[in-house]
Amino acid sequence: MHRDCPIMRPMADPIESLRLRLVNRVRGVFNDTASGQAPVPPSDEALFERDSPIRLVHADLVGMMSGGIRALLLQMLHPHALQGVLDHSNFREDMHGRLRRTARFIATTTFAHRDEAMKAIDRVNRIHARVGGTLPDGSAYSATNPRTLAWVHVTEAQSFLAGYLRHVRPDMPGHEQDEYYRQFAIIARALGADPVPETRREAEAIFRELRADLKASPAAREVAQLVLNQRPKGTPPGLQTMLGADAVAMLPPFARAMLGLAHPGLVAMPARAATWGMGRTLRWAFRQDGGRQNGEARASAKDA
Repeated sequence: MHRDCPIMRPMADPIESLRLRLVNRVRGVFNDTASGQAPVPPSDEALFERDSPIRLVHADLVGMMSGGIRALLLQMLHPHALQGVLDHSNFREDMHGRLRRTARFIATTTFAHRDEAMKAIDRVNRIHARVGGTLPDGSAYSATNPRTLAWVHVTEAQSFLAGYLRHVRPDMPGHEQDEYYRQFAIIARALGADPVPETRREAEAIFRELRADLKASPAAREVAQLVLNQRPKGTPPGLQTMLGADAVAMLPPFARAMLGLAHPGLVAMPARAATWGMGRTLRWAFRQDGGRQNGEARASAKDA
């Protein structure tokens, strides 16, 4: 019988087809596939060795997405960080692009060859050097201000780690969590942040210190609503709502009050369950893909 006969053709595996569609859809969210952008290739000559805490934390898609939303909400409470976004960003028209560029920076500095990581840091430093202006009260601001950069960093470090602990590894040993801060500090210092925490205790102390710089404002509340309600192109319906509710639940009460956000309440548990289930699905999909492509048995954001 001829091999082109329908009876003789191997039937497509529906689960494998579903998995590939899921992988490609997620990659389309995190990469500008229209311009040919591909996932960041992991390197054994990165700034951080394989299976070190920072690579484990930054490898989980769901933890990084919910933690990233939490960090961005906190950052908008800092008048200097907020004004930089308002004056030098087209976030209203391209929120997806901004988030995608931030995610790619984290992936490059964590997983790519150390030369590529340093190039990415240099690019950001050059951009920051051009970002500055005047606050509504007439005082000047600059994206190179070490204290502003410190707030951006500590909110990201705490939030990414919180997402990982919440969704992946709640029993992560304390010494590994401290090592995560020590590793992430390398990137923060290269960007000019000061002070920079190297332990959980230092992170909490710096967070409390810098909280005095925060200010509630209508603009911060507007950006918060945009972050929570805009759905990036290609994102499955309901995903942004689940991630947003999860991120808001992780915020400190004072931040929710300043941003005019209510605790998700009864919505928080279903959102957490949904994001947990989504995380398991994505890890399965990317673990299989990694095994087929390069022999790795890990699901990670670097593959997206």
